[in-house]
Amino acid sequence: MDRLLLTLLCFAVFALCLYGMWRGWRRKARAQSVRIPPFPEVPADRDEVLLETRGLYVSTTMSGHWQDRIVTRGAGLRGPAVLRLHDGGIEVDRAGAPGFWIPRERVVAVGTAKGMAGKVMGTESLLVITWRLGDVELDTGFRGDDLSVYPQWVEKAKGGAQV
Repeated sequence: MDRLLLTLLCFAVFALCLYGMWRGWRRKARAQSVRIPPFPEVPADRDEVLLETRGLYVSTTMSGHWQDRIVTRGAGLRGPAVLRLHDGGIEVDRAGAPGFWIPRERVVAVGTAKGMAGKVMGTESLLVITWRLGDVELDTGFRGDDLSVYPQWVEKAKGGAQV
């Protein structure tokens, strides 16, 4: 009988923790939806693909705050993705989640990093695109299957935004 009560108590504490995390995630999403405008949709008339990389969309965070994940509008969901560079911008095509568009003129910088919310490595294995969305500056992280294309991304994806 004591074990049954202890087991039920542990289950109740675990369920309470899950509920608290779910509520916190929803509260953060509501707060961010007020501060952060919707991500631009991928235009139907985009031009030819200059560069394409398959890999893992890691997250989008507030620029300079690598643990402050953006969770509103599905942006916090990590998963397989394809990153495509066009003359007009960068297409983030996520499997099972809404994709979005980063207009070329809003790109501030493109570089590599060791970590971002949800993914930390010992080497510079993340491709990080810093861009502006309204008055907010964001970092979008991507872990490519082929790291050898990162120098091409850094060189070709530079935008027109001024820091």
